[in-house]
Amino acid sequence: MANLNPYLSFRDNARQAMEFYQRVLGGDLEINVFSEFPEMVQDPSEHDLVMHAQLTTPDGLVLMASDTPRVMTYEKPQGFSVSLSGTSSETTRAVWERLSEGATVTMPLDVAPWGGLFGMLVDRFGVPWMLNGDPE
Repeated sequence: MANLNPYLSFRDNARQAMEFYQRVLGGDLEINVFSEFPEMVQDPSEHDLVMHAQLTTPDGLVLMASDTPRVMTYEKPQGFSVSLSGTSSETTRAVWERLSEGATVTMPLDVAPWGGLFGMLVDRFGVPWMLNGDPE
């Protein structure tokens, strides 16, 4: 079975973002830093940056991320959204409440024309999200 998982890129705050997402979504967070792989580090000031992070939630969701070393071009997220759907209204509201801390809401969480709840925001790390809770 194949998996399709979001893999987010940050400049130097992947750890903070992934720890935030762990507080929002729950689950187990594993983080590897560049110093664990010395052959990959060109700049010693980047030893503690995230080479790979993986958050696995109790529901089986997987979100991954890394920091982008200075020798590589970094572009802010654009043209996509991380979509969380299929959750209960209660769970959708709880995730929205936590995820919206410091976020820019682009579409408030409300009842969608197709039923359930729907909302869009750009979180404090610049990552766009769409939440879609199932109708009760």
